[in-house]
Amino acid sequence: MVRPIQDSSSKTFFGHPRGLATLFFTEFWERFSYYGMRAILIFYMYTAVVDGGLGFSQATATAIMSIYGSLVYMSGVIGGWTADRILGPRRTIFYGGILIMVGHIALSFPGGATALFVSMFFIIIGTGFLKPNVSNVVGDLYPKEDQRRDAGFSIFYMGINLGAFIAPFIVTQVSDSAGSYHAGFGVAAVGMAVGLIVYVITGKMYLRDAGKKVPNPLKSAEKKKMSGLSLGILAGIVLIGAVVAWLQGEFSLQTVIMTVTIMGVIIPLIYFTVMMTSKKTTKEERSRLTAYIPLFLISVMFWMIEEQGSTTLALFAANRTDLSVGSFELSPGVFQSLNPMFIIILSPIFAWIWTKLGKRQPGTPRKFALGLFFAGLSFVIMMLPGILAGNTTTAVSPMWLVMSFFICIVGEMCLSPVGLSATTKLAPAAFASQTMSVWFLSDSMAQAFNAQTTQFFNAKTEILYFGIFGFGAVAFAILLFLCAPLLKKYMRGVD
Repeated sequence: MVRPIQDSSSKTFFGHPRGLATLFFTEFWERFSYYGMRAILIFYMYTAVVDGGLGFSQATATAIMSIYGSLVYMSGVIGGWTADRILGPRRTIFYGGILIMVGHIALSFPGGATALFVSMFFIIIGTGFLKPNVSNVVGDLYPKEDQRRDAGFSIFYMGINLGAFIAPFIVTQVSDSAGSYHAGFGVAAVGMAVGLIVYVITGKMYLRDAGKKVPNPLKSAEKKKMSGLSLGILAGIVLIGAVVAWLQGEFSLQTVIMTVTIMGVIIPLIYFTVMMTSKKTTKEERSRLTAYIPLFLISVMFWMIEEQGSTTLALFAANRTDLSVGSFELSPGVFQSLNPMFIIILSPIFAWIWTKLGKRQPGTPRKFALGLFFAGLSFVIMMLPGILAGNTTTAVSPMWLVMSFFICIVGEMCLSPVGLSATTKLAPAAFASQTMSVWFLSDSMAQAFNAQTTQFFNAKTEILYFGIFGFGAVAFAILLFLCAPLLKKYMRGVD
């Protein structure tokens, strides 16, 4: 077991090991760079070339944003495996930060679409290396019996959301003041550089042995086997792309988008098939996994709505929202701060609510149903501006977006933390870590689907689009609520 950095009586960072401060600020700056870039990325893609953008259509821009998000979550599987089998979490985090910084630097210089896709490649791999492993090292700071562990993760989670909250304000302000999207991307690069400096300097002093160990290093025979498997996976991806290109009659950006969409479905399907058919999965575990599958699919539907905050709602902010507040002019990118802001506000409230209710609180399936219900309601709300105005061209109050984000985050509080907990309890013992990877793949699958659906969003389809998503989610939420007793039966005592 990794030796904790301080004994349980030490109070250095809000009563926690000093290494928590290192990881807090590393993740703070990583999220600053990621959300800072995301706040202006979609506008950069569809703005006309003469105005400093790439001139993509809005449909293509939203599809690329969704594929980008999908691949970020897929890459977490690669990052976790690399840390477990080759580098160990500490080194994997460092190399991830380097790749993210390189990606942002690539975007900070005018390089057209080529620079965009090169940047995305580095950031996708870098985030997959960094993000899951930072959380693992946080756990290494504490012995298993340390009662501060949960509180330490709460402090760490605050760092994630603080970085995400302030980034859109700073990046959009710099971008608007300089009259260049590249200046904003440069700020994101600086943010990640600061995070790396903090990580390297303070990590040597305070992290000590945490995260240095390679938990399950590859043996020589396994290295040869993995080389063949890697080539097989690569060949599979190329084959999917080739089939899609043949069906579409050409190889294009749409071919790549469709290929990633198919991968977003196939990868979780393979995981579930392997776990359900494995001899290592007991009969009781197979029953629990059966109950977990519909929860996974409900979470996919939830994330399809939640993740559109940076696509369809970003377009709504830019094209349909009155951005004048008195003499002050808002930038559409600042609305990306609403998500982390409401998470920061609502997290302690919901923690108190569940604690107060105790045994009277809803079970896991019904919490999932509530989460999806509120997500659907957040899109039903977005139908009203167009309906009340009688058109989808009039600029409307920014409060519509504020309400939509708030209601959706209420849903996230019911589903996301509960989903993490349910995954640890319903996972087969032999596949505990891999099942957690599957949970994050629900977001990847959601954004893979969004890459197709968001292309249908425009001024003419706005009301219908929000209505289909919103009322569809509400309907499935009600169905899950009614079926909750059946799912609980399959969960075999887990609640």
